[in-house]
Amino acid sequence: MPAPSPSPSPSAPVSPRVPEAVHRRRWAVLGVLMLSLLIVVLDNSILNVAVKTIASPAPTGLGSTQSELEWAINSYTLVFAGLLFASGLLGDRFGRKKSLLFGLVVFGLGSALAAFSGSPGELVAHRAVMGLGAAFVMPATLAVLMNVFERDEQPKAIGIWAGGVGLAIAIGPITGGVLLEHFWWGSIFLVNVPVVLIALALMAWLVPESRDPAPGRIDLAGVGLSVLGLVLLVYGIIRGGERASFTEPGVLVPVLAGLAVLTAFVLYERRSDHPALDVSYFRKPVFSAAVAAIALVFFALMGVTFFSAFYLQSVRGYSALDSGLLLLPLALAQMVFAPRARLAVARFGARTVCASGMAAVALGLGAFAFFDADTPVWVMALVFLVQGTGMAHIMPPVTVAIMQTLPREKAGSGSAINNTFRQVGGALGVAVLGSVLSSVYRGEIEGRLGALPAAVRTTAGESLEATLAVAEKLGAEELVAPAHQAFLDAMHVTAWASAGIAAVGAVVVAAFLPGRAADPGVPDRAAPRAPESARR
Repeated sequence: MPAPSPSPSPSAPVSPRVPEAVHRRRWAVLGVLMLSLLIVVLDNSILNVAVKTIASPAPTGLGSTQSELEWAINSYTLVFAGLLFASGLLGDRFGRKKSLLFGLVVFGLGSALAAFSGSPGELVAHRAVMGLGAAFVMPATLAVLMNVFERDEQPKAIGIWAGGVGLAIAIGPITGGVLLEHFWWGSIFLVNVPVVLIALALMAWLVPESRDPAPGRIDLAGVGLSVLGLVLLVYGIIRGGERASFTEPGVLVPVLAGLAVLTAFVLYERRSDHPALDVSYFRKPVFSAAVAAIALVFFALMGVTFFSAFYLQSVRGYSALDSGLLLLPLALAQMVFAPRARLAVARFGARTVCASGMAAVALGLGAFAFFDADTPVWVMALVFLVQGTGMAHIMPPVTVAIMQTLPREKAGSGSAINNTFRQVGGALGVAVLGSVLSSVYRGEIEGRLGALPAAVRTTAGESLEATLAVAEKLGAEELVAPAHQAFLDAMHVTAWASAGIAAVGAVVVAAFLPGRAADPGVPDRAAPRAPESARR
């Protein structure tokens, strides 16, 4: 006999039931949302394995410089992160299905254009178009999910959604490696087009429309401030990572300006009678702790993802495909455990589960401090498995905490907040931890470059890749071993910093997330199922 359902949390917003016709096809809808999410997340990780090919002279690549390659990645991130919040609001107002369809069309068009870019500048511009499309897709997938699943099934669906994100991150390098072995560099973008077409057809057929039934007046000033503040902040963060310094005027000015604009945004929203963002939600410890946990875990994880690619390919000598295959334990752990995280939360509480997950991530990140040039493959695979398991027990519960704090009609805004903090946290992780890596590496390698011509000494000390390139060009093989050791030393320092950030995240969730008695995500069975017309 099934156990009686717990009563709804008194602080949880009461939402109308999902229409019966939508309820019956909810898992098919989730499949379409996962397909849409997969190509958006996968595309960024695919590009990381293709940068060397794109840097090659034509016809193999575009002959992109290091700066042009960085902006091929960063133009996507800048537009994506800057527009996430605004796109979530627009989805709530005008329809989340419309937002998804629009985002996929733009993303597919940008992918086709990127595949046939004739110059590095064109690739940067077309990647920005892809970021625009992705900004409308990502928050809408989670918002639609919240509107096709009842409250008691949302944790399970969000777990599957989170597992799909992990899968996409891991299989991106594998897909990219296979494509580059058989086709030209543009295939990593062109492969998106048929997937987009399939997703569009399935979405038009299966996904129901939903929107905020009473959105009120649009907060143009608030939307404008949010976009301007996020773009300035993310641009400054990206520049800081490029320059390996956060004290230069070109970095400090946009960062401080972005923070100032976002502060003005918050102050304006507090006084507005029709705010784009109800900042009172941040007064709830559960909501704020969940948002902080997402930012901190992606800060730590993206920094390590950044340097692990160089460790695997440049120090260990693995191909892009081999490096991608090494990430499979991370993906498999998320696929297996993320959909089941709700069971652990039901038994032990969100606080215990998320704190344990953050501790596991910290342990995995700290393990990189002990990696060297001969660390066995099975040890690396085990570390990635631990990281994936930890992530699988963090992302679903904190996402549930964020999304179920807000009423269902504000699902787009909640999803946008979730994804914005994740993107900003990840960008900060790459920039700050990348700067730590670069600074330590430069300090270690500079003393070994005295025999090089003065004209190339500065370039050779910029990064491991730069040192190895100069060594190959000049036949200075004696530099390879010191360069590898300098990188390992820098990686160890950065790994400790990453583990420390993850440990801070564990303390935050342990202090503020609820235990068993007050867990979010309890079933809401009291309200009768809404008629179909109520969801339009």
